[in-house]
Amino acid sequence: METLLTNEGHVFTANTGNMNAFMRMKAQLEDNRQKLDEALTKNLLWAEQRLIGNEALHSAIQSAPWFPTQMSDLDKCNHLIVKYQPEMATDHPGFHDKVYRDRRMAIADVAFNYRHGEVIPQVEYTENETTTWKHVYNTFSAMRAECACSEYVAAMQLLEENGIFSPEFVPQIEDVSNFLKKRTGFRLRPVAGLVSARDFLASLAFRVFQCTQYVRHHSKPLHTPEPDCIHELLGHIPLLTSPEFAEFTQEIGLASLGASDEDIDKLATVYWFTVEFGLCPDPQSGRLVAMGAALLSSYGELRHALSDAPEHREFCAPEVAVQKYTDEHYQPVYFVVESIEQMKREFREFVNSLHKPFRVRYNPYTESMELLNSSRALEHQMRNIHTEVSHIEAALESLHWLTETAPQVAATN
Repeated sequence: METLLTNEGHVFTANTGNMNAFMRMKAQLEDNRQKLDEALTKNLLWAEQRLIGNEALHSAIQSAPWFPTQMSDLDKCNHLIVKYQPEMATDHPGFHDKVYRDRRMAIADVAFNYRHGEVIPQVEYTENETTTWKHVYNTFSAMRAECACSEYVAAMQLLEENGIFSPEFVPQIEDVSNFLKKRTGFRLRPVAGLVSARDFLASLAFRVFQCTQYVRHHSKPLHTPEPDCIHELLGHIPLLTSPEFAEFTQEIGLASLGASDEDIDKLATVYWFTVEFGLCPDPQSGRLVAMGAALLSSYGELRHALSDAPEHREFCAPEVAVQKYTDEHYQPVYFVVESIEQMKREFREFVNSLHKPFRVRYNPYTESMELLNSSRALEHQMRNIHTEVSHIEAALESLHWLTETAPQVAATN
């Protein structure tokens, strides 16, 4: 312990060990900032010399595939893949049910007519649709503690406590969207069906999740050959309330902007084996549990994935990106992630290996993308990093005062 004197003349004692730890942390932060300054300044000069008049680079940027730069551009990201829709797939449970197909079309019109910034129109769900929802909801609720990752379990409890989820009604995606925005900044927009990988991933870059509003056919409540609102809501929404998982999801989207068709396939495959079909070990028991939305909304495949039947491999982003998969049968291979943090770290290393002439940054204030393709843009980003580091330093000072200094001052008054 060490006796100190404040500016106001108060005498107090402070825990020397904790103070030393605080000073070490602060010194490390300042040292890292200095190294960052030196590295960025050096590389900014290098970049500026090579960017000026580099026609090959500018040509590569101009020839990159179109991608949305404003959130309103997502109105154009609605190219449907129709092979799974009930009027196209003869093995779809609703193929011979005209009433169901007409209902689907009416709900799809809501999505076709929706534009960014509008309130998402409500769907008046029928008794049959609500019964289907309730059956699936109760089935998975009984399995949740045993088969789902701890983040999912906690998120479902949060959604239920806030009245967003209940077995008694199909949630309106406007209500879910408003709740998500307060948690992680993600929001929903209605979609008429399965969209192309490029369009879907581009939406994620803006923290927008394209969400269907129709319900699967009542004859097969525990399986759907295509995404429906039960899959989206029960599968995806819970983990999108997690800041760490939401960040990973957005990073896949950011990596997709301007990517080649080949890289889009790789990124979509990573998404498939993590966000849709990912597994992880339970931290308490060590047994495998589900993290993926497709597993947490499909009873049969969930049981299959957690059994000894398929192959379970450790997550390795480059390997995952080229792994073949099936969208018509249970997967023969699933990947196990150690943690969300490990998954993000490996994914970032993988993205750095992709050949893109530029990177982008999402600006949440303007809801737009900023191209990091000039020294000016990089310098602006460096100033943003400086600001964030200053906030961290100030927070450390405040925490030190609240936990170490203030209690001791109060005790001597």
